[in-house]
Amino acid sequence: MASNQRASTGKKVIELIDVHKSFDQLRVITGVSLDILTNERHAIIGPNGAGKSTLFNLISGNYVPDQGDIRLNGRSIKGLRPESINRFGLARSFQITSVCNQMTVQENLNMAFMGRYGYRFTMLRMMSRLTRVHDEAEKMLDKLRLSHRKWILAGELSYSEQRALEVGMTIATGANVILLDEPTSGMSRQETKYATELIRELTAGKTLLVVEHDMSVVFELCDRISVLVYGNILASGPPEEIKNNKEVQGAYLGKVM
Repeated sequence: MASNQRASTGKKVIELIDVHKSFDQLRVITGVSLDILTNERHAIIGPNGAGKSTLFNLISGNYVPDQGDIRLNGRSIKGLRPESINRFGLARSFQITSVCNQMTVQENLNMAFMGRYGYRFTMLRMMSRLTRVHDEAEKMLDKLRLSHRKWILAGELSYSEQRALEVGMTIATGANVILLDEPTSGMSRQETKYATELIRELTAGKTLLVVEHDMSVVFELCDRISVLVYGNILASGPPEEIKNNKEVQGAYLGKVM
């Protein structure tokens, strides 16, 4: 496991400071404070209903905290729209695939790279002129092992291929901070192994924050793990420390291992 660990600079990339979020009378996030460091792969784990997806939605701008602050590279992003946060270098994939099913695999990637380089979507028909976008998309297709599938509609891909495409599109935005929400959900063991290796390769040199239920993925991929239970952080630390934490075992790991 130690061989998967990467050295972090110790600089805070994401800072959650006493973050709270409720929906009507339901308190979902109840005072989360957490730092995500440069060049680390950090997992958020916890039981169903713990608030993991809500926390992701707060960081990515889909929700606004009721209390507290969220900072990206020292800048408060509380209340900013997702597209504004993306311009500051954060990109996020979703628990449910969000590729455009009626576009080809190539067009989906082209669209992601066009956003990265400031081209408008209406220029999609002028792709022959956009050499940089085309070249980058071709390279990403090779990494995703989807070159042979590039001209079929994304909706015709298998589930695991769609998830791989979505990860590729997230990386294609050029963001240095990547949020992945359950990237291996619903995959077979072989598909999960491939997806884990793909994520490791594509996020090299980037900061990764991932929500994931598969503990084999978490322990293999991540440098640090935070356990969210009842809307708050129960523990945070390296994989072995979390694995051996008695409170974590009682609250979560004992139920899934």
